[in-house]
Amino acid sequence: MLRSLLTLLLAAAFVAPSFAQQQPSPARPKIVIQVSDADAGKWNLALNNARNIQTDLGAANVDIEIVAYGPGIGMLKADSVVGNRVGEAMGSGVAVLACENTMRNQKLAKDDMLGKIGYVPSGVVELMQRQQHGWAYLRP
Repeated sequence: MLRSLLTLLLAAAFVAPSFAQQQPSPARPKIVIQVSDADAGKWNLALNNARNIQTDLGAANVDIEIVAYGPGIGMLKADSVVGNRVGEAMGSGVAVLACENTMRNQKLAKDDMLGKIGYVPSGVVELMQRQQHGWAYLRP
């Protein structure tokens, strides 16, 4: 009996480390934030949310995208009242993306927009695809 128990313990000691190595590591946290309102307060809330997520999880440990479309794209124009905050967020690793469909509809060119922002063909499709790939979704 003692010999069987000892054999079982030795087998577990060799199997456990290899089993632990095969376990997938938790997925990196990813969040996409929608801003579709032409409201500086909503933009500030979205930017605060992004900053708080980075503070809690560590900026290097999370992927954050803010996607603007519809009326919300106005806050990504070069003369935006939240332009400095958007720049700070991008500087800390937040991707800020403008919808090119909205830009076309509002007759905006990339020269009209804040520097260094990114672009997606469709903001709504970007949100949908990110969610399909497991990204958390937030609309402040």
